[in-house]
Amino acid sequence: MKLSERFQQALAYVVQIHRDQFRKGTQIPYVSHLLAVAALALEHGATEDEAIAALLHDAVEDAGGRGRLEDIRRRFGATVAEIVDGCTDAYEVPKPPWRPRKVAYIAKLREAPASVQLVSCCDKLHNARTTLADLRDLGEQVWEKFNGGRDGTLWYYRELLQAYQSDRVPKRLLDELRWTVEEMHRLAGADFPTASG
Repeated sequence: MKLSERFQQALAYVVQIHRDQFRKGTQIPYVSHLLAVAALALEHGATEDEAIAALLHDAVEDAGGRGRLEDIRRRFGATVAEIVDGCTDAYEVPKPPWRPRKVAYIAKLREAPASVQLVSCCDKLHNARTTLADLRDLGEQVWEKFNGGRDGTLWYYRELLQAYQSDRVPKRLLDELRWTVEEMHRLAGADFPTASG
């Protein structure tokens, strides 16, 4: 697939709206995460709409709420907006409490179409890879930057693995997320149950 001018426009748009944001607890520009998620999506067969949604998947949650979603719909179309909406777990600032918000997101994700599951899984894989690398470098203090702490974060990743459907997410992508989450549990000294726990 050849990417069109729409993808270039989305790239410029996402750099603009996230330019003052950084990865949690770092000075790494936030856009690095968005680029990584789009790259993972493209590597796992994303359409251009899915790749654009991967770039924009945090725009509503972290850069403008429902007004941003309507701007995305106007600029990039209904399909992109629907995927971004499906990847969003909060529309307001401040965000609702962490645990109920994540429970609601997981429930929504279980029923989500393949495009949403693909982009979401790419997002969570990149986050999990980063957390695993930080866990190796920083040890247990890594959990301090997460609202759910150690136990909540590990619970969330286990639930996500249960929510993604093998007929909607490429096997290689899901396998890599599972391996990363299992390794995260191992380094954290936590059991990784075979069923959701």
